[in-house]
Amino acid sequence: MSKTVSKSVKFWDRFAHKYSLGPIAKPQIYEKKLEMTRQYLKPGMDVLEFGCGTGSTAILHAPHVKHFKATDYSQNMIAIGKQKALYNNIQNITFECAEVMDLDPQKEQYDVILGLNVLHLLQDKEAVLRKVHCLLKPGGVFVSSTACLEDHVFLKYLKYIAPLGHFLGLIPFVRSFSKNDLMGLHEKIGFKNEVVWSPDVGSLFLVVRKS
Repeated sequence: MSKTVSKSVKFWDRFAHKYSLGPIAKPQIYEKKLEMTRQYLKPGMDVLEFGCGTGSTAILHAPHVKHFKATDYSQNMIAIGKQKALYNNIQNITFECAEVMDLDPQKEQYDVILGLNVLHLLQDKEAVLRKVHCLLKPGGVFVSSTACLEDHVFLKYLKYIAPLGHFLGLIPFVRSFSKNDLMGLHEKIGFKNEVVWSPDVGSLFLVVRKS
């Protein structure tokens, strides 16, 4: 694990309990994302989510598929997710503390992969997207929701102060890029767009298919 990832892990471990108690930001947008995602979920599917946090979204989607694997590199986030699954009696979900790049290298094993609010927190999003492409079955779907800070009037300047905040342990690692950058990268890797939706200026909800 790199020093950058290690610092981010410590941040999210420290923040996990508070994060789990926080309200959902923009609930109407969240509900629409759930609805659009469920159009791609079927009872016989195997689904993976990386960067699942405390598992709230995973638990909502799990009843619609055969099996749901939810991963995050924060042990405290995963512990809370397991508690939520027990409380809600969701039995077809597996929580695992892992980085996406360290997941089982077996190719073409998932029908759908979710990466929600996580791509802008990665050191190498291209490597992760290539891993996602590898893990998806032919015709499989990747669903992501990403903060594209370069498109935001004010938040694009975060890239100048974020390294210091991360060094001090005040914020996780954050990368700044535009929606066009992100869509271009998906296309380069071999994904085809199915849904492209910007619920607000600095965010992008994408559903892409492995062709």
